[in-house]
Amino acid sequence: MKKRIAIFASGSGSNAQKIMEHFKYSQDAEVSLILTNNPEAYVLQRADNFEVPSHVFDRHEFYHTDHIVELLNRMQIDLVVLAGFLWLIPANLLKAFPEKIINIHPALLPAYGGKGMYGDRVHQAILDNKEEESGITIHYVNEHFDEGEIIYQARFRIEPGDNLEMVKFKGQQLEHQHFPKVIENLLKKVDGHKLTD
Repeated sequence: MKKRIAIFASGSGSNAQKIMEHFKYSQDAEVSLILTNNPEAYVLQRADNFEVPSHVFDRHEFYHTDHIVELLNRMQIDLVVLAGFLWLIPANLLKAFPEKIINIHPALLPAYGGKGMYGDRVHQAILDNKEEESGITIHYVNEHFDEGEIIYQARFRIEPGDNLEMVKFKGQQLEHQHFPKVIENLLKKVDGHKLTD
């Protein structure tokens, strides 16, 4: 039976697109559900393009009900992927999917992580500090922003003269290249309700 992936995204959903493309013809896994807290998010259009069901939720449903957990269980989701999702994951979801929720962050954690550190804010902070390299981190999700166990990192050089858009582009290239493959490898290790090394 195919492994089933749910993707949470808050915005454009370019990573969600790459993941859906990667698994479109896979015999082993599929993207079964896209979830967003933003009814205007372009990721909803991307989901429609791939004929993947989507669900829009608000803060109350996410933090004060079990609806999302029940939905994921009903759809027999094996892995929850955060791809540009900006809210902290609540305890009931962490408990229902132990070590089965992963996130991607546009920097080399533990540097440049934490509350409020997302998107262009991360890249700008890296530029402001005149770092010579940056990269991406894929990690398990826990009750704190960007503090879960690191699964995979990839790096790129920041050249003199690189601006915000260039740093962002280099990071996104790595995200699109590596995120689907890391997900595929993790799914091969799914054993019952736990991802193991």
